[in-house]
Amino acid sequence: MPKLRNLIAIAALASTAAFSASAAYAADLTAKSVVLVHGAFADGSSWNKVTPLLEAAGLNVIAVQNPLDSLAGDVAFTNRAIERAEGPVVLVGHSWGGMVITEAGGHDKVSSLVYVAAYAPDAGQSLGEAAELEKFPAPGIGALQQDAQGYFFLPKEATAQYFAQDLPKQETDLIAASQGLLNSKALGEPVSNVAWQDKPSFYAIAGDDHMTPTELQRQFAEKIGAVSREVDASHSVMVSQPEFVADLIIEAAK
Repeated sequence: MPKLRNLIAIAALASTAAFSASAAYAADLTAKSVVLVHGAFADGSSWNKVTPLLEAAGLNVIAVQNPLDSLAGDVAFTNRAIERAEGPVVLVGHSWGGMVITEAGGHDKVSSLVYVAAYAPDAGQSLGEAAELEKFPAPGIGALQQDAQGYFFLPKEATAQYFAQDLPKQETDLIAASQGLLNSKALGEPVSNVAWQDKPSFYAIAGDDHMTPTELQRQFAEKIGAVSREVDASHSVMVSQPEFVADLIIEAAK
C-alpha cells in the first residue's frame, strides 16, 4: 500500500506540474480561444492532431463542422462558434476555410487570422476567381468529381495522390471516407468583408501542395502582409505537420 500511495502522489505531482506549465503558457497569450474552420473535402476531424497541442498551451478550442453548402452558410456556422467562444479569438481556416474566415473574421471577438494552405480573397472575389487556375494549375482540382446534386468530392485514389500524399494509406482512406462535399454553387459566391485588411494575419504555407498550389499560397501570404512560415507538406499540412501548424496558431495568439 505505501508503494501505491507513492505512485498516486507522483502522478498527482506530475499532473499539477503539467497544469502549472499550461497555465504559465496561457499567461503569455492574449487570445483565449481558437476557432478552427475546415476546408472542402475535409471535416472537423482534420484538426484532431492540432487541437490537443493548442489545449496544452492553454487555449480553448472549437472545431467548426461546416455544411459546405454555401459561403454564407459556412460563415453563419463559424459566427455561431465565435459567439460561443471566450474572446479574444484566433480564427483559423484551411483551404476553402480561408474564404470563410476572410468573411467571418470581421467579428469583434476575432483578434487575428491564421490561413493554413488557404484562399485569401480580395473583396468581391469568389473562390473560382481567387484560385487563378489558368495561372496556378492544380492537379488535384482536375481530379474532382461531381455527384448528381452538384457537390464536388475527391475519389479515394485522388485523396492519396493529391490531397494527402505525405500520409500513410490508413489516414488517407479515413480522410476520403469522412470528407465534406462542396456545393458547386459555393465556388461562385464572393466575399464582401475582407478581414485580413484590418486584423493581424498569419499564413502556414504547404510546400508540396497539389490542391492549392504552393506558389499561389506564397502570393496570398505576401498580398495580405501575413507572418508566414513554410514547411514541406501536402495540402493536409495540419494532419501531417500538426506541431508546425499549432506553433503558428500559438504565435498568433500572443
